[in-house]
Amino acid sequence: MAISRKIQSFISQSSWIRRMFEEGVRLRQIHGAENVFDFSLGNPNVDPPAVFKEELRRLAAVEIEGMHGYMPNAGYPDTRRAVADHLSGIHGVALTADHLVMTCGAGGALNVILKSLLDPGDEVVVPTPFFVEYRFYADNAGGVLKLVPTKPDFSLDLEALSGAISDKTKVVLINSPNNPTGRVYDDASIGALAKILAEKSRDLGRPIYLVSDEPYRELVYDGVKVPSILAAYGNSLVASSYSKNLSLPGERIGYIAVNPSAEPMEDLLGALVLCNRILGFVNAPALMQRVISRLQGVQVDAGIYQRKRDLLYEGLVNAGYDVTKPEGAFYLFPRSPIEDDVAFVRALQEKRILTVPGSGFGGPGHFRIAYCVDDRTILGALDGFAEVRRAYR
Repeated sequence: MAISRKIQSFISQSSWIRRMFEEGVRLRQIHGAENVFDFSLGNPNVDPPAVFKEELRRLAAVEIEGMHGYMPNAGYPDTRRAVADHLSGIHGVALTADHLVMTCGAGGALNVILKSLLDPGDEVVVPTPFFVEYRFYADNAGGVLKLVPTKPDFSLDLEALSGAISDKTKVVLINSPNNPTGRVYDDASIGALAKILAEKSRDLGRPIYLVSDEPYRELVYDGVKVPSILAAYGNSLVASSYSKNLSLPGERIGYIAVNPSAEPMEDLLGALVLCNRILGFVNAPALMQRVISRLQGVQVDAGIYQRKRDLLYEGLVNAGYDVTKPEGAFYLFPRSPIEDDVAFVRALQEKRILTVPGSGFGGPGHFRIAYCVDDRTILGALDGFAEVRRAYR
């Protein structure tokens, strides 16, 4: 075999979203784009705010010495200072530029964090359903993912999480708002999880780190608030990006925020900065760092996604689907009417509706719908969703 056996296995494990994307290309060629309803990719369809484009044009026209050169591996000091000031207000924790590392998106941030923390064989405990690439990020650092089911409404099962922690546990990784469920883990759950981790850390005589993947933090609905893990637990880190709140996924700009109480602070920060470089990310993109430093607190209109959520959610409920209403992000994760979620997704394909089996996210018996699409796609698919549902009554 020409390529690594491990990577061949990983390709197989991660192929569902890719397969749906390729199927969408094929179906559009046959039936026309207007007759294919593609909900497979979590790719924001809302344009970046106008002020982003204005700032980008302004910076491109300004003469700044070293504009496109290397910078400190943690990122420009003024950018980190601006992000730290903004996050301090959100989390109620006094962050400085020294607690920030600018990264190539949230994916880059998570890889850097896990590379900095994990020794071979260390476990990363993750509630399911989960973003499928976590498994590969952990493996990149020699770690092992340990999956823990959530409750039927996708809220944290604290008893199960506590029972999953062992002497090999180094990190608990959460994603809130969650991809693929849209669940926001509430303040009581985060507080209880923090107490569990503090007790387990004392028992082990070393820290267990709580890492929160938060690219959807600003995309929440119905007055829901995302609790701060930085306020709840000392040994915590946040990985995030501007991919969703500014609709900039292709620009690969994100950050790591380290709790000022995290231990050992000097070693941890040094490890993050080094790993940012040796993993090949080196720096977050220079131009994007300069742009976002001036756009803290700016975001797309989350109400646009909430309206899409309501449109699709109500249509699915009326068609007889069992679906938990998401509190954030831009995904629905309905229960499949049959146990075999792969077979059900294939049935939807017959109506030219493209979704992703929940099995790929550690949530068998469900399927994921990414509703970051135009309204025409949602409205055009509702009859097809209803017809397939009726076929399985």
